[in-house]
Amino acid sequence: MREILPALAHWHAAGTPFGLATVVSVSRSAPRGPGAAMAVGPDDEVVGSVSGGCVEGAVFELAQEVVASGEARLATFGYSDEDAFAVGLTCGGEITLLVRPVTPESDPAFGAVAASVVGGEPVTVATVVDGPAPRGATLAVWPDRAAGTLGASGLDVAVTADARGELALGASALRHYGPHGERREDAVTVFLQSFAPPPRMLVFGAIDYAAAVARIGDFLGYRVTVCDARPVFATPKRFPGAVEVVVDWPHRYLAGTDTDDRTVICVLTHDPKFDVPLLEEALRRPAAYIGAMGSRKTHEERLERLAEAGLTQAELSRLRSPLGLDLGARTPEEVAVSVAAEIVALRWGGSGAPLTTTAGAIHPPPG
Repeated sequence: MREILPALAHWHAAGTPFGLATVVSVSRSAPRGPGAAMAVGPDDEVVGSVSGGCVEGAVFELAQEVVASGEARLATFGYSDEDAFAVGLTCGGEITLLVRPVTPESDPAFGAVAASVVGGEPVTVATVVDGPAPRGATLAVWPDRAAGTLGASGLDVAVTADARGELALGASALRHYGPHGERREDAVTVFLQSFAPPPRMLVFGAIDYAAAVARIGDFLGYRVTVCDARPVFATPKRFPGAVEVVVDWPHRYLAGTDTDDRTVICVLTHDPKFDVPLLEEALRRPAAYIGAMGSRKTHEERLERLAEAGLTQAELSRLRSPLGLDLGARTPEEVAVSVAAEIVALRWGGSGAPLTTTAGAIHPPPG
C-alpha cells in the first residue's frame, strides 16, 4: 500500500472513484502478505499488485465491479487441481482480498491517512471485512485522534483501542468483535493495517561500500543515514538524494540517536578507533541487525578489544561479522546485495540457502 499511496491520494483529491483490493489474509504459501494492495483508477489505470501476477486479471474486473455497484466484496483465490483453468495461485497457497470502492464520500479520511504515511506520522486503518457491520467501512486511528466509523460507536471504541496497540508494534492483523465491539465474539471481522514510520538503517563509514549499501537500504524501504567523522568523505553528493548524511564521530552520533527492534546498523568504518567504540555502543542497545565489515583477522581482533571494553558474550553474539552472506561478492554493489540478503534472511528467519536445496513453502506465512 505504501508504494501506491501517491497515485491513490491523487485520485482521491481529484474526486475520482477507484477500486482498492487489499490482501487481508493468506494461508500456506502466498507471493504477498496481508496489506499488499492493488487499485484500479480512471481510464483503467492499475497500480500495485496482490499476487505477483497470478490473479491480477480477475482482481481488475472485481475492482471495476465494486466501483460500479458501490459495494465492497470479499474474494478468496486458491488453486484447484480439479479445474486447471480456474483463476488461482500457482504456488498452491490461498489469499483473501477485500475489494472496496473508495470515494471522497465513502472514505473522507483517505487523504489525511495518505498524508500521514508520506510524512512519517503513524496511523492505523481499520476496515470491516465481514459481518453485520458495513463491509468496507473504515476508521483511521492516530495516536491522538480518529476519523471515520465502522457503523457502531461501541465497535469504534474497541477497534480504536486495538488499532493503537497494533500501531505501537507496527503490525497488521485481523481482529474479531461482536456487533457493538464486544470482546470474545467473532461476528464482525476487522482488518487493522498499521503504517508505522519506516525502519532506520544506520550506515557508518562513508566509503564506496556505504554508498552501495545506502542505495539498497533505500530500495528496501529503510530511512537511511550515513555517518562519518571525515567531512571529505561524508558529502551528500556521494549518496542517493533520499539518504541523510551526517558528519560526526560514529559512536557519539549513535549515542544520541534512538534505535528500536527494527533498526539496522552497518559498521563499515574498518578502523578500530571508529568501530570499537561504535560497536560498544551498538551492541548494548536495541537493533534488528548489527553487522561489521572486515577480514576474519580483523573480526577476531575486534572481538578481543570489545571484550576488554567489558561487553558480555551475549552482547558479542549479536554481532554479524564479517557481515553479509557468502555470495562470492567482489564489487561494492555485490557486497551490498550480500548484506541486504543477510538482513532479509535474519528478519524473516530464512536460511540463506539456494531454494533448489530446500523443501517446503517458498513464501511461508508470517509467524
